[in-house]
Amino acid sequence: MFSRRAADRRELGRVTGRNQSSARIFLGLRAMSKQKGRGHDTRYVRMQRNYCFACGRDNPEGMGLRFAYDQKRARFVCRFRLGKRYTGPPGHAHGGVIATVLDEAMGKVNKLRHVIALTSTIRVHYLKPVPLNQPLRVESRELRVRGRYHTNAAEIRNAKGQVLAHSEGVFVAIDPERRFRRFISR
Repeated sequence: MFSRRAADRRELGRVTGRNQSSARIFLGLRAMSKQKGRGHDTRYVRMQRNYCFACGRDNPEGMGLRFAYDQKRARFVCRFRLGKRYTGPPGHAHGGVIATVLDEAMGKVNKLRHVIALTSTIRVHYLKPVPLNQPLRVESRELRVRGRYHTNAAEIRNAKGQVLAHSEGVFVAIDPERRFRRFISR
């Protein structure tokens, strides 16, 4: 274990500038991952900076979505409003923004299995136009897991509880060390 830490420090010393924080994240993921299966049982690592468009606190142009886990219902929930900048049809949200919200919600479900998983496919059903500047709620849940493939679902509801859009997505668990190695070796 000691020699692994020393090797990590040497590797981190070779990385400079803005790539150093990425290297720290990578080394943290490598240290925390287990050998059971690619991406499985990988502990969640809070990144120093999160520039995710949907949920990133460090992205000033992002959506700023905040999710909480409802243990009783085994779902992730986020309450939000979409402002004018997300306009598609007059007075309503753009379909791509709706898909982004649903994708983000479904991605949160993977935390329950302690996996890092990337979106493989997503299918969105637009049932009713999603209004701007109105209280909305997105909820997500797990449907099934088969090996590395995690199938999740999400839905956006209005204040009356009507489903405006729903989705199903397949997420593939990855080995973060293999996937992100090339981004820190520069």
